[in-house]
Amino acid sequence: MAGFPNESAEYRAARDRLLEKEIWLRRAMEEVAAARRALPQGGLLPQDYVFDCVDAGGKPRKVKFSELFAPGRDTLIVYNMMFPRHKNDDRAQPSTGPFAAMPRKETPCPSCTALLDQLDPAVKHLMPAGFSFAVIAQAPIERLASYATERGWKHMRLLSSAHNSFKRDYHAEFEDGEQAPMLSVFRRGPDGIRHFWSSEMLFAPSDPGQDPRHAGTIEPLWTLMDFTPEGRPDFDEQVEYQSESCCH
Repeated sequence: MAGFPNESAEYRAARDRLLEKEIWLRRAMEEVAAARRALPQGGLLPQDYVFDCVDAGGKPRKVKFSELFAPGRDTLIVYNMMFPRHKNDDRAQPSTGPFAAMPRKETPCPSCTALLDQLDPAVKHLMPAGFSFAVIAQAPIERLASYATERGWKHMRLLSSAHNSFKRDYHAEFEDGEQAPMLSVFRRGPDGIRHFWSSEMLFAPSDPGQDPRHAGTIEPLWTLMDFTPEGRPDFDEQVEYQSESCCH
């Protein structure tokens, strides 16, 4: 393409070389997506797990896993939120509201919070495209619903697995009760509901200086940082920031 104002020939040559790598990356991503779609059938859901949720009127009720598929949709995307957070996560909890006085280890993970802050608006577009989406936390549904209100989440279906083994069965909870931020996809077919895919890079070795990036392609915050000259900073998401700037 034509260059930008006042750029040097050196810049244009380097940018064109980078463009070739970006095209390669796009092709690699498409290749991985095609291989994912071509996976053999996964295992059948071992049971129709029963979760706690809150109905449209704000009252607690029970819902089965099979009921999480919206009418006419046979694919369900599940994000397993770390709520409670990891016991060694010493980042600040909310400074106001019901979570300010709770023990920190019982409060939500700031990184999961940041991701869901970004995904909630996307869900209103995901649903019309033909997919169902749910967030599952181990915390009691009353806490999860309260936190969703505090964060302004409006579009995600929120569930508590406090009374079932779903998280343990699908590697989103360890033997000691610690949570893992697993992303999973399930597919409903004639013979029942099957596991399709999960973000297993969460448990694979990562390269030096990298986190697992098991859900890296759906994280706008970090992906935007990759476009900058600084790259990804030494930064941890927080549930609150002391100062926020924006244009008015």
